[in-house]
Amino acid sequence: MSDSQRKPPARRSAFRHFRVIPTRWMDNDLYGHVNNVVYYSYFDTIINRYLIEPGGIDIHEGTIIGIAVETGCRFHRSFAYPEDIEAGLRVGRLGTSSVRYELGLFGAGEDEARADGHFVHVFVDRQTMRPIPMPERLRAALARLAGETSE
Repeated sequence: MSDSQRKPPARRSAFRHFRVIPTRWMDNDLYGHVNNVVYYSYFDTIINRYLIEPGGIDIHEGTIIGIAVETGCRFHRSFAYPEDIEAGLRVGRLGTSSVRYELGLFGAGEDEARADGHFVHVFVDRQTMRPIPMPERLRAALARLAGETSE
């Protein structure tokens, strides 16, 4: 796909929740910028903090866990240590036992994402590893990110 056909970077206004994630010295690679694989760690960080705090997921003892079944990332411009990343999160699709998160990673105050992507979780019973419906608290928290309810 040529640059003229490529979808433009995500815009800050499209996201409903933000968290600042500091880059770490070890995130940089030998080319002097954050290595591409680390962006997935930033995605994981904002998603899981949201699942734990407003969502009420107990990652250590809870009966429900989220399993990643699909991820994707588009890179537009690099980050480099010691920058802070303003990570944006929204929900693109909310099912009974699955959710598609959409993410944008922004430089401080920037309107255009330096990277954007998606991450799909299926929620399963920790013991059986079979899909189960999300608990009401989690579903309500994710519905806010989908714009289904007000915050």
